[in-house]
Amino acid sequence: MTAMTVFFPLDTARLRLQVDEKRKSKTTHMVLLEIIKEEGLLAPYRGWFPVISSLCCSNFVYFYTFNSLKAVWVKGQHSTTGKDLVVGFVAGVVNVLLTTPLWVVNTRLKLQGAKFRNEDIVPTNYNGIIDAFHQIIRDEGILALWNGTFPSLLLVFNPAIQFMFYEGLKRQLLKKRMKLSSVDVFIIGAIAKAIATTVTYPLQTVQSILRFGHHRLNPENRTLGSLRNILYLLHQRVRRFGIMGLYKGLEAKLLQTALTAALMFLVYEKLTAATFTVMGLKSAHKR
Repeated sequence: MTAMTVFFPLDTARLRLQVDEKRKSKTTHMVLLEIIKEEGLLAPYRGWFPVISSLCCSNFVYFYTFNSLKAVWVKGQHSTTGKDLVVGFVAGVVNVLLTTPLWVVNTRLKLQGAKFRNEDIVPTNYNGIIDAFHQIIRDEGILALWNGTFPSLLLVFNPAIQFMFYEGLKRQLLKKRMKLSSVDVFIIGAIAKAIATTVTYPLQTVQSILRFGHHRLNPENRTLGSLRNILYLLHQRVRRFGIMGLYKGLEAKLLQTALTAALMFLVYEKLTAATFTVMGLKSAHKR
């Protein structure tokens, strides 16, 4: 929550560049300045609460599933990079299937009231999270809550790749020292997330467009999560903007995700250590 709140404006800039095709790809700070000038000082934080709510649910589901599966599979043995990848993948699939409706809603709330350059985008009018759920189900059907599920399932390789590199780098450092410093955790967290983000970014762009659900797609196939429409959207981006069109907003995404992941891992490690310390003290006190 702390990490996302601190770096939230970067995510706002990234989403605008992904969804609004006609917005020129400028540096992150220029995009944010434009948003503030046109929509107000607090515009970069629009949709903060639904995003934080989704983030809490998503991280709980992912980390709980990841650590539970790892504990069952490893059972006191040394973990390997391959096992970390498989466990991360399974945890990611569970997370996508359970939390996609939350991300669909928060994507739309975050973009509500935005001044788009693309005239084809139809503005939304939701009065909060519950009303957004109600209107989407009423107007588009319950399956619309799972728009973008297919690219999201493909994107489970993102946290899987992230955790693979994170755990691998962590094991290598622990061979040379007894304990990792806060700086070590911050750096390996940032490196791991930056690699995963760059590899999977084109799919993240498609995911954002499908979740928003207010673009004209291939008239021959209106199934928002289909492979055909994913390929169609990717092809349209390349045809209109070139290969770099697939990476529009990557600068903001790398800054936001790398810094967020690094801070998240740092807090995660510290909280885990503190929790076990308190539990140990309590059990010792009881004895």
